[in-house]
Amino acid sequence: MSYTEDRSTWLEGQGLWQHVPESDWQSWAWQLKNRITTKELLERYMTLTEEEKAGCEFANKKLALAITPYFFNLIDRNDPACPIRRQVIPRAEEMLVGADEMLDSLGEDGHSPVPGLVHRYPDRVLFLVTDRCAAYCRYCTRSRLVSNAQDYNFHPEYEQGLRYIEEHPEVRDVLLSGGDPLLLSDKKLEHIISRLRAIRHVEFIRIGSRIPVFLPQRITPELCEIFKRYGPVWMSIHVNHPKECTAELKAACERLSFAGVPLGNQSVLLKGVNDDAEVMKALVHRLLRMRVRPYYLYQMDLITGGSHFRVDVRKGIEIIRALRGNTTGYAVPQYAIDAPGGGGKVPVNPEYVESINDDEVVFRNYEGKLFRYPLKKAPGAPADGAIPFTEVPIVVY
Repeated sequence: MSYTEDRSTWLEGQGLWQHVPESDWQSWAWQLKNRITTKELLERYMTLTEEEKAGCEFANKKLALAITPYFFNLIDRNDPACPIRRQVIPRAEEMLVGADEMLDSLGEDGHSPVPGLVHRYPDRVLFLVTDRCAAYCRYCTRSRLVSNAQDYNFHPEYEQGLRYIEEHPEVRDVLLSGGDPLLLSDKKLEHIISRLRAIRHVEFIRIGSRIPVFLPQRITPELCEIFKRYGPVWMSIHVNHPKECTAELKAACERLSFAGVPLGNQSVLLKGVNDDAEVMKALVHRLLRMRVRPYYLYQMDLITGGSHFRVDVRKGIEIIRALRGNTTGYAVPQYAIDAPGGGGKVPVNPEYVESINDDEVVFRNYEGKLFRYPLKKAPGAPADGAIPFTEVPIVVY
């Protein structure tokens, strides 16, 4: 796979829906109403492979099929290996379940004191406020829950969740997720955010959303006013490939930024999508130009039917090594594995430290050159803190 970044091109336009009035196209309600949700609708616009046909037949038993017209326009309908296509069109491989795959791969249910709320870390909670998304990623961590294709029957319990947060003063950080919180109406979303903002010990409100990517029309002036009113509200969006960085997404990110919403991006490392250093570099550069800081690159969770997306962890380390030192530090995400069974996020980094002892640290830089940093003061050196940084001897081997 290769990808050449074009600095001047941002995809935009209505594509297959040129006949639709612009007022409809720009309506997030119209986009949701006209989603592609069946094999028959897909085949109206493109020729499916046999693997895709089988996947579509199976979708409603695992994770529903849904693609917004806006996002469908990004698919190369003539390329079965298109990285956008792989993310949202079901495949037969979803029916194959490996021995190491789990329905609840992150052990969320076991850390759920009340329905819809996960309290794994000491000072923060995950608040699942809906089971619906604008479109469904085929590698979804919560495929057991979202779209209810597996009859999970998740029903958000807002009041129970809010009461739990109110009663636990150690909770200073609340992440709204689901499903996608931005599918809620402005009124419902404002109710939840305003209640959280009224809790004195809640310092940090975050939203995890792929709505700006699937449905940028949802980022309306009215929604942005809510974020201004109760901010700062932090948001992590989810972009996996530079083709997703369109003019519409860029404009949506600018609206959010101007409303005071700090933006980060969480990508998932996916085979055939972004498991390539050149693609990842193009992605993180485009994100920064959209005012979005690359935040996490996740190793894919051990979800059922996801083995065709999984990438060797060594490949992920190689990608991070290719970024570090070869582009701005702001562009380098933290590569992490969310430990199976509920262990939480664990950073995975290239090994730069060669050795460490009481005397020194020996390490390599991004070029592979060896350096040492002394840990003991030289004989006769001044007291701690008295050596100017420029005088500390750094020796290249």
